[in-house]
Amino acid sequence: MSLRKKPWNRVNLPVYSISSTNGREHNMHIITYVTAISMEPKRFVVGVYHGTKTLELVQQQQEFVLQLLAGHQYNLVNLLGKQSGTTIDKIARLQKRKLLQEWNGFYILKEALAVLQLRVITSFEGGDHKGFLCEVTDWKNLNEGEALTLNNLRERNIIRA
Repeated sequence: MSLRKKPWNRVNLPVYSISSTNGREHNMHIITYVTAISMEPKRFVVGVYHGTKTLELVQQQQEFVLQLLAGHQYNLVNLLGKQSGTTIDKIARLQKRKLLQEWNGFYILKEALAVLQLRVITSFEGGDHKGFLCEVTDWKNLNEGEALTLNNLRERNIIRA
């Protein structure tokens, strides 16, 4: 019953991946704390978990790619969201599976629905996440399909919330 869930767990948010680089190192990470905040110019607020390789790279480069995942990409969540880029090379694992292509200097997932290149305007502390106000500098639709959502992950017992 949804009345037993905390209010923030009742919302069915889309699931994204961040592709980040500092020009030498690359990483990908799962993210759901993403909110469009302005129509013109197009801006998003994005929350990146503290202590992650992604946060380190985003802070160095001040630019990253947000990838809207397709419904069938739920199998990437364990690699991209439950393992650390500081201990494993996620990009090498994805390349081995032939899941990547390059776009604007970033690795992106071939089967993602869309990608948005974001430039950090400012950052702020947000508890266990660091918040970034970002401007969209480029975007591209890649594939048709339905977005991966938190409910898809709940149904597959990939997440509890």
